[in-house]
Amino acid sequence: MDSRLDRRDFMKRAGIGAVTAGMALTGASARVLGANDRVRVGLIGAGRQGTDDMKDFALQPDAEIVAVCDVYQPNLDKALAAAGGQAQSYKDFRQVLDRKDIDVVIVGTPDHWHALAMVEACKAGKDVYVEKPICCAIDEGKVMVDAARKHQRVVQVGTQQRSATHFQEAVTLVQQGYLGKVSFVRTWNYDNEYPQGIGTPADSDPPSGLDWDAWLGPAPKRPFNANRFGVSDRWSTFRYFWDYAGGFMTDWGIHLMDIVQWAMQVDGPDAIAAAGGRFFIEDNAETPDTLQVTYQYPHFVATYENRWDNANSMYDHGYGIEFHGTDATMFVDRGGFEVFPETRPAAPGSKRLNNRAPSMKMEACNNDHYDHIRNFLDCVKSRQRPISDIEIGHRSTSVCLLGNVAYRSQQRVVWDVAKQQIREGNSGAEQYLARHYREPWTLQA
Repeated sequence: MDSRLDRRDFMKRAGIGAVTAGMALTGASARVLGANDRVRVGLIGAGRQGTDDMKDFALQPDAEIVAVCDVYQPNLDKALAAAGGQAQSYKDFRQVLDRKDIDVVIVGTPDHWHALAMVEACKAGKDVYVEKPICCAIDEGKVMVDAARKHQRVVQVGTQQRSATHFQEAVTLVQQGYLGKVSFVRTWNYDNEYPQGIGTPADSDPPSGLDWDAWLGPAPKRPFNANRFGVSDRWSTFRYFWDYAGGFMTDWGIHLMDIVQWAMQVDGPDAIAAAGGRFFIEDNAETPDTLQVTYQYPHFVATYENRWDNANSMYDHGYGIEFHGTDATMFVDRGGFEVFPETRPAAPGSKRLNNRAPSMKMEACNNDHYDHIRNFLDCVKSRQRPISDIEIGHRSTSVCLLGNVAYRSQQRVVWDVAKQQIREGNSGAEQYLARHYREPWTLQA
């Protein structure tokens, strides 16, 4: 079979899928798994993140990697070796979805492919582990949630911090009022890549073994550029181009803001404002090198900050979350958390200072990524929703996408959390809520 993604064939399948979507659960892939059954797994997108996901699936006692798929042959070869050489390889993700013996697929593609691959997997009767951010536009996320619900699929998002014991304990402390009343939350990513950033390679022919048109998929047709493709020793640089992702705001911001919304028990902000730009980094990236986003929630304010030309950081950490409460402040990242008590007069006129909450410290003590996958596989068998269910992932992705909407439109965005839409008066921002797919690619639940 031709290894390229044939567009006419996709259109034909899409038309059939629209008619037979309701049959997905009784189709060949809707196998009911018992507690002791092995889960057969296929990987779609065999880059660095997807392969890392696959390795932790392979460590699970009841999971078996049976298929790997990528449009870049070197990635495919590496993933096959990591899978132990027993898996079948593919370059067309639909061939993986057509296999009746596959129960679960991992979507580890670049961000601009997440929505399409996940939705088609749900329609094919597969449960899905999809990497974050789940999509590049909020309207895509809505379709992803609809597809999971319509086809009754278990979908876990790769926000693995939710499976870390110390994050769970930190969230519990916030929710139980240990910090007092939290009015302000700060999140950040700081680094210094001045002045070169990711560099400025010229457009060129794609490397041998890469189907560039298939890699672009639903994204606009562009000449090949090494940074747009982004495969290198560093984390892939496609993240810094609007066609495929949303910069640090969506790549790392989702991990941070996911914990914020979980701890504060909210689904989204009421208003968003952003300031930033490309000021000093000299490369061909499109996303800002300096960004500050302010989120107004009903009872608190949260901020996300990102800069690429100065790494000086609070707590000597390049990223993190601070919860500021009336009784204490908490710092938390993947290494653990620490609580710093507030002091204030115990009573009017008193000179005695009163510590409002004892100090506390907890270090990370579990393998959150392994445990996150374990939670997913348990839910595949029980049919319960996982700890990072697709709707949770959609809300956490949305808050980050809204930061980019405010930045790109240069408008203060007023958001209706319940209806998931911009309120009146933000016409310039609405264009960034949707994404136009290159023909003939379509996204339908």
